[in-house]
Amino acid sequence: MAKIEIKQPIVEEIKANLQDAQSAVIVDYRGLTVEQDTKLRKELREAGVIYKVYKNTLVKFAIEGTEFESLKDDLEGPNAIAISKTDATAPARILAKFAKTADKLEIKSGVVEGTYYDQNGIKAISDIPSREELLSKLLGSLQSPIANFARVIKQIAEKDGAAEA
Repeated sequence: MAKIEIKQPIVEEIKANLQDAQSAVIVDYRGLTVEQDTKLRKELREAGVIYKVYKNTLVKFAIEGTEFESLKDDLEGPNAIAISKTDATAPARILAKFAKTADKLEIKSGVVEGTYYDQNGIKAISDIPSREELLSKLLGSLQSPIANFARVIKQIAEKDGAAEA
């Protein structure tokens, strides 16, 4: 069997993972212990993030001509790629949080919603709350005035009731 026949399915797998992906982040995982790597993979999996280690040349073939092509210059040395199809900030957020406890994990770069970000850009994106957090904050801020209004109306009604008695 020729080498190309072996490698082609892997390139297709990478392409399939990146198809319709909202973000992809490249990290250098060298120096992580097995325990740390297992914990990181679990956190990413629970957030719906695909985390894999591929040969750099295969990733370069897969990203050619896509919005992720700008990552090719950062594909040096051992790398892992974290891909999210649902939450654009999830890979950056989880990896940056994990890197605070595991100093060997180094975020290299990433593409979030079609825009390339270097290491500093990805760290800035990691500070953005998840969609769910933003929605809950919005709902909380919308509920607060309504609750205050309801309390005021109730107090007025009670005051009027007390005045009539």
